[in-house]
Amino acid sequence: MDKKLIFKGVGTALITPTNEKGIDYENLEKLIDFQIAEGINAIIIAGTTGEGATLSDEEHKELLKFSKEKIKGRVPFIAGAGSNDTSYACSLAKYASELGVDGLLVVTPYYNKATQRGLIESYKEIAKASSAPIILYNVPSRTGVNIEPETYLELSKVDNIVGIKEANGNLAKIMDAFNLVGAKMYIYSGNDDEIVPFLSMGGMGVISVISNMLPKETVRMCDAFFEGKIEESRKLQTKYLPLIRALFSEVNPIPIKAAMARMGYCENYLRLPLCTMDKKKEEKLYSIMDELGIK
Repeated sequence: MDKKLIFKGVGTALITPTNEKGIDYENLEKLIDFQIAEGINAIIIAGTTGEGATLSDEEHKELLKFSKEKIKGRVPFIAGAGSNDTSYACSLAKYASELGVDGLLVVTPYYNKATQRGLIESYKEIAKASSAPIILYNVPSRTGVNIEPETYLELSKVDNIVGIKEANGNLAKIMDAFNLVGAKMYIYSGNDDEIVPFLSMGGMGVISVISNMLPKETVRMCDAFFEGKIEESRKLQTKYLPLIRALFSEVNPIPIKAAMARMGYCENYLRLPLCTMDKKKEEKLYSIMDELGIK
């Protein structure tokens, strides 16, 4: 494949620690260092899990700049740069590219419900604005629009569109995408409960939520598969499935924020319209953490 490979394995869709005053940069630095010390393969800042949609333009840019300075090239740094406004997405892509990020994660425009042609034209404009390689992010449960496999094929012709984070949950459509563009773009799972199935189809890894908590273990799940130790990889997927389900028992990043707060990496604070977790679901999440020995 002649496309640039940004990373192989696990990229953590990192939470953004916040409090009433704004972004908690002290805890963000601790999180970045924890992730790198545990062997993570890449870090994604200001994605869905990082509450990018509720950051002001100034905060978004400041967050990317701070993260770039703290990551210091130790692992690939991927910046969330999507919007339902293509013009604004272009400006974010240009800023992040000039900052020197290793890649961009660009979600489909939400709410607008663009046609497939609209998606193609939008992504082409963002690609023009960016000197960094782009990973498309398809998550129709949140955005109201799905990137069809044929659209991936058209976008694969754009030199700096190099990958796909696929979270549509439809394995038949995902197989169609692998058949059409698996040799043209790198495909990553966007769902933690589908890591091993994705790898079995030729996936390059996962952009993960659970790896906020368990970077080493999630990396091992992928590494074991790549080493041909399929049973070890499968057992890790199965072992952490109850935790994954608890982390998605409410909309992401509500549960992962609760989990990371319990682990001491942030306050359990979210910006409206997101709010803290239902107490019964939170107790279930904490119970599973206790069973797995996660402190």
